[in-house]
Amino acid sequence: KRPNKLIDDMASDMATLNQTDTSEIPQIVARLREAFNTGRTRSKEYRLAQLKSINRMLDENEDQLTTAVCNDLRRTKNDTMFMEFFSSKAELVTAINNLDEWMKPEYVKKDLANLINSLYIQREPLGVVCLLSAWNFPITLVLKPLIANIAAGNVVLVKPSDLAVHTSNALAELIPQYLDPECYAVVPGGVPVSQVILKERFDHIMYTGGSEVAKIIMKAAAEHLTPVTLELGGKNPCYVDSSANLRVAGRRIAWGRYTNCGQICLAPDYILCQQSIKDELVGHIIAAVKEYFGEDPKNSNDYPRMINQRHFDRVEALLKGGGVTVLGGETDKDDLYIAPTIITDVELKDAIMDEENEIFGPILPIVVVDDLDKAIEFINKREKPLALYAFTSDSAAKEKITTRTSSGGLSFNDVMVHFAVLTLPFGGVGNSGQGAYHGKFGFDAFSHKKACYSTFPAMTEPLMKIRYPPYTDRNINIAKSLLIPKEKSGSNWMSNVFLTIAAAVVLAALLHFLGYSLY
Repeated sequence: KRPNKLIDDMASDMATLNQTDTSEIPQIVARLREAFNTGRTRSKEYRLAQLKSINRMLDENEDQLTTAVCNDLRRTKNDTMFMEFFSSKAELVTAINNLDEWMKPEYVKKDLANLINSLYIQREPLGVVCLLSAWNFPITLVLKPLIANIAAGNVVLVKPSDLAVHTSNALAELIPQYLDPECYAVVPGGVPVSQVILKERFDHIMYTGGSEVAKIIMKAAAEHLTPVTLELGGKNPCYVDSSANLRVAGRRIAWGRYTNCGQICLAPDYILCQQSIKDELVGHIIAAVKEYFGEDPKNSNDYPRMINQRHFDRVEALLKGGGVTVLGGETDKDDLYIAPTIITDVELKDAIMDEENEIFGPILPIVVVDDLDKAIEFINKREKPLALYAFTSDSAAKEKITTRTSSGGLSFNDVMVHFAVLTLPFGGVGNSGQGAYHGKFGFDAFSHKKACYSTFPAMTEPLMKIRYPPYTDRNINIAKSLLIPKEKSGSNWMSNVFLTIAAAVVLAALLHFLGYSLY
């Protein structure tokens, strides 16, 4: 059994959060902008050096960081390695391996009018970026967007969550030791610090957390027309039908719901299934919980705790909101323990199904629906979730779910793992967020895609003079043929080659017609 002393230590350490002096924040932001304006973050060599320094920080301080997370969330070292270190390392190595390619100009297709021009997209740094992080994965939710911003060439102000006190303190201590302190600042603190930060002007703000705080951030950002990336949450549905492998579904749903004591924005929030499979599915989830955490999860080293008293009270209150508890329901306020819980016979009026109540804890309601159409109708009446999960082997059902629902991400026959796939964007839609990052998507999210056009005046002026007044019928007809593309009528590589040759011939003829000699 875990010692209660750890809880006592946590309570006493709450007063030791390294609070930033709010009067220093304007100077910190000004220093960051001054450093950005020197241009030092623009070179590939500088960015790679900073990325490799993060790698070194993780390697050299593994014990300190995993212990900090354990003190905040009661997660074991192996749990934190699996859920946070590996994810951060994957992001890091992907950026290091691909930075050279990401920074290259992206040349785009040309139309007839631009055959001899150079057209490309150049990604450039945005400037000073503010990262407001969350507490539930206090390492990776700081490092993944920080890595993306370093790769993009930005300078960054990082505010870790004040609820993950130990991890916030550790990051505030370590990051300045490994990264250029003039370009990357960690500003720990609570609400007063956040309020002062939001008065400053940034070139981009990223926030991970809940929708109510996100609205405050958007209002503050609007004062300076600052773009935002919002990674929020919501009630993620999990649909299961009779064609699914119910044993595998039960194992994966149990893992997704009860990992980190359910404090995951991507966790399945509730299950939608038919009455005919409900009992069997519940049986498999219960079996998985016992396999993962034993007969008494309270004694399992692999079962974390709620982050603090306020969140414990909030989730405990949901246990009294209706339905029939068929697993768990036990709580221990002194230990911040809430057992893995399943509630069946849930009604829409119950507090646990309130659209405003993302559970964010280890409770799994089961809602019975007649069929897939009813499930889709149920989902579409609610806010768009960060993720939607469906366990089915029916191809028609997959197609219907894909085309008739909207969510930040969609996973069939698994939960949460799309977060770890760096070739997929991670982000929400509507009430669950805006913008996306991870891998190349993160580099793009924190870069400005500058449209670049380069031409050759001596060669192009005879053709481009058709844009100048007077607008004669002849010039208008030439412009029409150059500027309006033809509708596609089914093409293949041979027709594309033919069109390219024909376009070159037409361009040469037009130049000759306008009096420009090609020889």
